[in-house]
Amino acid sequence: MELDRDLEAIQEVRTLVRRAKEAQARLATYSQEQIDSICAAMAQAGSAHAVELARQAVDETGFGKAEDKTLKNQFASETVWAAIKDLRTVGIIADHPDTGITEIGVPMGVVAGVVPSTNPTSTAIFKSLIAVKAGNAIVLSPHPGAKNCTIAATRIVAEAGVAAGLPEGAVVCIEHPSLQGTNTLMGHPDIALILATGGPGMVRAAYSSGNPAIGVGPGNGPAYIEKTADIPAAVRRIIDSKTFDNGTICASEQSVVTDNSIREAVIAEFTRQGGYFMTPPEKDAVGAILMRANGSMNPEIVGRSAERIAQMAGISVPAGTKVLLGFETEVGDQYPYSREKLCPVLGFYSADDWHAACELAIRILLHEGAGHTMSIHSRDEDVIREFALKKPVSRLLVNTPSALGGVGATTDLLPSLTLGCGAVGGNSSSDNIGPLNLINIRRVARGRRELGDLRQSMSAGGPVAAPDVEQLVRLVLARLTGAGV
Repeated sequence: MELDRDLEAIQEVRTLVRRAKEAQARLATYSQEQIDSICAAMAQAGSAHAVELARQAVDETGFGKAEDKTLKNQFASETVWAAIKDLRTVGIIADHPDTGITEIGVPMGVVAGVVPSTNPTSTAIFKSLIAVKAGNAIVLSPHPGAKNCTIAATRIVAEAGVAAGLPEGAVVCIEHPSLQGTNTLMGHPDIALILATGGPGMVRAAYSSGNPAIGVGPGNGPAYIEKTADIPAAVRRIIDSKTFDNGTICASEQSVVTDNSIREAVIAEFTRQGGYFMTPPEKDAVGAILMRANGSMNPEIVGRSAERIAQMAGISVPAGTKVLLGFETEVGDQYPYSREKLCPVLGFYSADDWHAACELAIRILLHEGAGHTMSIHSRDEDVIREFALKKPVSRLLVNTPSALGGVGATTDLLPSLTLGCGAVGGNSSSDNIGPLNLINIRRVARGRRELGDLRQSMSAGGPVAAPDVEQLVRLVLARLTGAGV
């Protein structure tokens, strides 16, 4: 029977990829205006169904909160679309008469989108939207534990897109997901790019598939509360972030580091705002259920409330407890509070000063979460600058909730639900992933110099004529913002 299911999944994947390839060939002929009209309809549909998809996700997975998943669905549709709608992604996307270079956006083809169970509907909406905006088709592979809500989200945006002119089959979802099916999808020769969101094993599989991939690594960001911080605001932001959808966003804080000089004030403020500092036996009881025997995160605690986790661990906490905190001094596999915990549980560290806190944060990140995200709460710009220069992260968030700041909801980072971790995190990009990561750029370069000019310049000992540096900077900025010059 297992073999039959695998064969069924493999055949389904092959059929969906074939249909997606045919649909993308048609989509590749569309103008920017046609694509934008389709994407606007997809975004509107995703937002219109945000509430029902959120409820379906919570009912199916047991992770998070319906009201927060509603906001994530709206973010994945409305906010993302507002940020990318004016980008030029197909045809001539930039023309630079000063350098004689014209840039043409070229869709990659068929994208394989791996969707996690923690954000099963918002990720499906997001990946579908940015793929089509870039002129690509997409085949989504849902997590088996969240397949129904992911299929529903895909169907909603696909049907809206088709009604607006999207070719049938350009946005599709595997309906019988399995590990074999996902591996077949990622390794299929007609897949142009894999957009993988999931656990480390899934990301490694994506990069090992033989196809180009954008995978994102685990988050394990510490939040540093520096002595000049507005302590009540810092604590509020951390609790807001860590309890948003019960901590299922990988950019959420996983530990708190503070200065010894304000340690007691920070503890008192956490307690006042609904944090519960566990006794050593309570900490051990909760720590015992955070990870599985093989060292991976226990899925039973993912997206559960602090009170539910306490109940699972057999400890009693005050009614209304929002976050569980465990005092910690060490970092390593055997110290679960130093690791990624996609739930309202935080490790709590303190250090003598910002120099020591900086080194501690680096230790935490290099153990797990390198390249992802961390946050700092401070009013000292010199300290903030030093952290920015030294931390092995792609996003350093200042005075903002990390989960919401990392995805671009409370900051002006590109709104995204796929956060690259860069080379230090074993990823191909450090960007907040968007449509411009899903296109190739064909450059038309006009001749500016002749061979004789090069020889004359070199024989004279002078440099070959090149564009002015300030002009180059202006062109790069224009390219990043999607504007022409």
